[in-house]
Amino acid sequence: MTDEPTPRIEYHRDGTVCAKGQVLDDQLHGYWRWYRKDGTLKRTGEFDRGQQVGEWTTYDATGTPYKVTRMKPVS
Repeated sequence: MTDEPTPRIEYHRDGTVCAKGQVLDDQLHGYWRWYRKDGTLKRTGEFDRGQQVGEWTTYDATGTPYKVTRMKPVS
C-alpha cells in the first residue's frame, strides 16, 4: 500500500481525454472529472479509496451543471 495518490488520465478510443483524477492502491481516490469526446465536462465527483463520496455534479452538453447528487455514506 502507498500513502500518496498518483495521477491518472484515461482516454476514449479516439485518443481524447475521458477522465482525469488520481488513484491510491489501484482505487480511484480524490477528485475526478469525466469528459465527453468533444471535450466538454460530463461529470465530477470525489472518491475515497474507490467509494463515491460527497456531492457529484452532472453537466449538460454545453458543460453547464444540471444535476447534483449527494452520495450516501457507505456503512
